[in-house]
Amino acid sequence: MKRKQQYEKKRLRRGIYILPNIFTSLNIFCGFYSVISSIEGKFTSAAISILVAVLFDVLDGKIARATRTTSKFGVEYDSLADLISFGLAPGLMMYLWALKPLGRLGWLAAFLFMACGALRLARFNTQVGSISSDYFIGLPIPAGAGMNATTVLLYHRFSIGGDIYPALILIMLYILSFLMVSTVKYNSFKKPELFRKMNFNVLVAAVLILIFIAAQPPIALFVLGSAYIVSGPINTIRLHKIIRQEETETREINEHRSSPI
Repeated sequence: MKRKQQYEKKRLRRGIYILPNIFTSLNIFCGFYSVISSIEGKFTSAAISILVAVLFDVLDGKIARATRTTSKFGVEYDSLADLISFGLAPGLMMYLWALKPLGRLGWLAAFLFMACGALRLARFNTQVGSISSDYFIGLPIPAGAGMNATTVLLYHRFSIGGDIYPALILIMLYILSFLMVSTVKYNSFKKPELFRKMNFNVLVAAVLILIFIAAQPPIALFVLGSAYIVSGPINTIRLHKIIRQEETETREINEHRSSPI
């Protein structure tokens, strides 16, 4: 009887470990489909596939933590999936969509985005368990990929005619690439207090945001993505000002104590 219970427990444990990796596999599938869509010139489908991959990427992490099935294999597998879905797929999409007329400058910018994404993932894997999970060091690669995807969707939503202004897309890719490998801190929204304690006003704001997303998905997602990307540098500047102010106050206090009465 005891052996049977141990076998059932082991089988259940093995089944639970499969669950988050299924979502990671769906993440890779969406990234691969985005690549195929970009090659065929279906850039709207490619952008939507990247956003769906972001959703699966969020779910596999949440499920792994909720079921306590996080593992080193899962971390490595998730990183490989992210490199395809959020590095290769958006880089190729932006090159074929807007950067191709720039020639070498265009594909080098797309490559830079993918390379910086790979560096960002490698750095993240080496920092797991050594830094606080309340924030990310550098822009998360799904956020960078999502910004590219929402830019494409916003353009096609308004059916903007004429040129796509590849120079602006080039600048955007360079900025996103720099932010991914920077030391700018971004909120990870992993604090349990954010979801356990929520006042009424925050709840109303969350409902309004969901309504905005449902009514105008391209505009809402672009605005939210832009706000998140800008939040990192703003919080970093604010934090530096607070630290500098505290250092100044401490120095003044020490000078006052050491001065003769």
